[in-house]
Amino acid sequence: MRSVLFIIWILGFYIPVFGNEGMSLITFPKAEILNEHTTRIPFKLIDNLIVIEAELMDQKGNFIIDTGSETLILNEVHFKSKYANYTKKGRTSGVIDIVDNPLEKRLSEFIINDLILEDTNSDIINLAHIEQSKKIHLLGIIGYNILKDYEVFIDMYLNQITLSKTDNNGERLDTRPYLEKQIDTVDFKLKKHTIVLETYVNEHKLKFGLDTGAEYNQLNKRSSKKILKYFYPSKRLMLVGASGTKIEVMAGKLYRVKLTDKIYFAPMETLLTNLNQMNEAFGTSLDGILGYEFFRQLRTIINYKKEKLYFVAYPLNKQ
Repeated sequence: MRSVLFIIWILGFYIPVFGNEGMSLITFPKAEILNEHTTRIPFKLIDNLIVIEAELMDQKGNFIIDTGSETLILNEVHFKSKYANYTKKGRTSGVIDIVDNPLEKRLSEFIINDLILEDTNSDIINLAHIEQSKKIHLLGIIGYNILKDYEVFIDMYLNQITLSKTDNNGERLDTRPYLEKQIDTVDFKLKKHTIVLETYVNEHKLKFGLDTGAEYNQLNKRSSKKILKYFYPSKRLMLVGASGTKIEVMAGKLYRVKLTDKIYFAPMETLLTNLNQMNEAFGTSLDGILGYEFFRQLRTIINYKKEKLYFVAYPLNKQ
């Protein structure tokens, strides 16, 4: 039986709908408040997805951290009855499928312990197939509209994510420096909510999106032969999109990937996929997606407003 993977890349298109039920609060009971501007949240890796524990509307469960999602997404399985009268004009599309007419809700407040975000949009989509496959109580997915106002430190070494509030210029309001040493930085372009990185396969320059919700890297199967010769196939996998649609894809390892001559990667687990739908939605032309394999090798800080990534040294040699 072939393995099944989930791609959590969600592209949201919406017209805001306003609710009037009052305050909706989400809390992360295991978060550590470092000060009024910075909080640190432990996460667990379920397969290759970053998952944090949370409470929302008297429900305890899990949220996936997904930089590839435009909005906060709530699992319709647990929240549909609360929002039966709210609809959303438009659609939410994924890498391999489109979800038509999802529900939408504006939460009065979204609280990460003492960090409060007001007037937060959320989509409501049926995520039952992900919940069942990963065997977790999945409340939803946290995306760009929550993360964009923070400097986001994703640390696979310590299994924690640190959110530090930034001003309009991307400067951290927390003036204390990180304890960890920053060893390098690269610029990126923000295309709508997508982080687009100039990436090289050997000496061939490409555009890759950066997505914490991608369990494996992805490479456009329509890439040139000059690129594909660095992809070594090994097996076939079943890929499942946002609405449960399945397609079979080739999996293998991609070699010679680097951002600069100083920032390069060991061979990366990669899927050959068709990225045309995603490129159409974004009005861009991505050659691939960098996901778990990227963050596994680099302790990464994302600053959306400065459009920069910072990389942090490992305290020990990581095998």
